Amino acid sequence: MSTAAFPINTINGDPLSPEQTNYLTGFFAGVSARGQRFTDAEGAPAVGKTVSQEDLIFEERVKKELHPLDSYPVLLDCAAANKAPDKEEIFRFKWNGLFYLTPNKEAFMARLRIPGGQLRTFQLRELAAIAKELTTGYVQITTRANLQMRLIQPKDTPALIQRIQHIGLHTRGAGADNIRNLTANPTAGIDPHELIDIMPLCHEMGHIIINDRAFYDLPRKFNIAYDGGGLIGTVEDTNDIGCKAVKVGDEIFFRIALGGATGHKAFARDLGVLVKPAELNKVIAAVVRVYIANGNRGDRKKARLKHLLETWSLEKYLEATEKLLGYQLQRALLDPAAVAYPGQALPHSHVGIYPQKQKGLNYVGATVPVGHISPKQMLRAAEIADLYGSGEIRLTVWQNFIIPNVPDHFVETVKKALRKTGFDTQQSNLRSGLIACTGNAYCKFAQADTKGHALQLAGYLDKRLKLDQPVNIHVTGCPNSCAQHYMGDIGLLGTKAKVGGESVDGYHIFVGGGFGANQAVGRQVFNAIAFESLPPLVEKMLRGYLRHRTEGESFQAFTARHDLNTLQAIFSNEE
Repeated sequence: MSTAAFPINTINGDPLSPEQTNYLTGFFAGVSARGQRFTDAEGAPAVGKTVSQEDLIFEERVKKELHPLDSYPVLLDCAAANKAPDKEEIFRFKWNGLFYLTPNKEAFMARLRIPGGQLRTFQLRELAAIAKELTTGYVQITTRANLQMRLIQPKDTPALIQRIQHIGLHTRGAGADNIRNLTANPTAGIDPHELIDIMPLCHEMGHIIINDRAFYDLPRKFNIAYDGGGLIGTVEDTNDIGCKAVKVGDEIFFRIALGGATGHKAFARDLGVLVKPAELNKVIAAVVRVYIANGNRGDRKKARLKHLLETWSLEKYLEATEKLLGYQLQRALLDPAAVAYPGQALPHSHVGIYPQKQKGLNYVGATVPVGHISPKQMLRAAEIADLYGSGEIRLTVWQNFIIPNVPDHFVETVKKALRKTGFDTQQSNLRSGLIACTGNAYCKFAQADTKGHALQLAGYLDKRLKLDQPVNIHVTGCPNSCAQHYMGDIGLLGTKAKVGGESVDGYHIFVGGGFGANQAVGRQVFNAIAFESLPPLVEKMLRGYLRHRTEGESFQAFTARHDLNTLQAIFSNEE
């Protein structure tokens, strides 16, 4: 064995002798046989770079004092006393998926981990029971194809976590400095348009994360999305890592894009490589590890991967990733024409009836108004999926769900049953693209009642105009942008507005956002509009669009060809 095979090539500046080489060969072989390597050990601290506890920001200090994954006994103590957590505990308990809602409510919200949004009906039934017995029954489908449950008392948190784990799900790492819920095409494995079924990759990555403690100490939150080319996309370009399947010749590869964070007006940028499906998760893990080692831990406002890529080039990040992998990835320039988004050719492919690749079977997409679903509705949806499907529900990033594997002869029955339950399967150019974040009823950051206002706005517009093109309206309560207002055709960002000297709920209005093939960051066209004035203004905006568009022109394309002054005039009927 050559001396290059181990990390010591010289002693006191002299090359190794044959005897020393033989000794080290045996030594390192023994170390390797025990499953160890020298990179498992921490290097000696750099001289002059030691950081004291006092120099750490609050979040990093809390993680150093007690790793949040080790805080479960503290959670049990709080539960036994039915005690509100202190500041440090509020932060640590997010590693168990628990978010204390003070000052809005003196109770917890729980967020789950549901890789790919894939649920079996037995899981949905137990989640409904948990919501009914341990919460107020306020359950949300999120824009990460996930579920949130609200108003859990401290005394009930252990039971909630245990019951969720008993059905094969987790809350672990659902908040704070962790990799959030992994998203994937909800039609994976059943979609006639897909290039590859990415659900196995998504679940494999879920297990990698759960079993590696290193992935529970990131500089900040982190999002990963897989897109195999199906009808219902994953808006992968809004994620820290977006993986998009492409076909090159007769082979399927993935392109990887980095740095998406639409709350910061950033879409992920193509890394310039092609990755085989079999090595994709290994590459993703290496990308995350580079971020863990180099992300900003001194300023939370500059800690996302996007911010690291403002100081590092993509080439430098790729080199660091390849160094960890130990090999070079296949380079390939991006050809946008070779990247397909089949779902964007259809109006809201997450709602309605669509044939699967399996002959005689269909998926049924059901609208869940602003993602709000009750335990009673959850139980009924599970029953419908059992009776007429394959016992499965899949959540989408559009805050709704699909029931897969419905035979042709049961489609009409399923449509009627869902409609009676409160879930329409008829696509609406207005309502099917309406999403809203939690809002100020339960979130301390939100400046407005986003869910309530979104429903009022949809009701107002439905009565007054008819659209022949889909228009996506995204209503978010704060700049964190959980509802991704920058990527909506119309984006509404909660703020406070003044009416007669009084502060009321209001919104900044953005237009022209998009994703995928229509990727664009929305532009602000109106500032601090009180909600009472918002519905008639949005009506004027849509009527102005209908008056001045070219034949078949989308709302996004219409706004893109006008400057803001012209749009303000058109939208205010002052043109």
